[in-house]
Amino acid sequence: MVDAGVGTSVERLLQELGHDMVAVRDLNPHMPDVEVLALASRHAAIVITMDKDFGDLIFKEMHPHHGVLLLRLEEATGPERATVVRLILDSHAAELPGCFAVFQNERLRVSG
Repeated sequence: MVDAGVGTSVERLLQELGHDMVAVRDLNPHMPDVEVLALASRHAAIVITMDKDFGDLIFKEMHPHHGVLLLRLEEATGPERATVVRLILDSHAAELPGCFAVFQNERLRVSG
């Protein structure tokens, strides 16, 4: 599930790679984060987001999830974000389900 604000380049990449992809912007671009997380959890989907609030939902409020990939790429263009997501999926796809992962400063940190 691609959160609003991540961009259409990442959405297109996931579709091209054959992933079952849902774009929050197509459902409701103003959907609250807690609803995004719940919907993704019900569908066993990983959320790809740029919104740090998902960390609070998971670690402080203990909301269930199937996985979150937080991209700390605020200055990156859409194609640059897509390139990073492709690299992450190529090298770390098996680590993402059920985890909270943060990509920042050219590094991926995965918390189980």
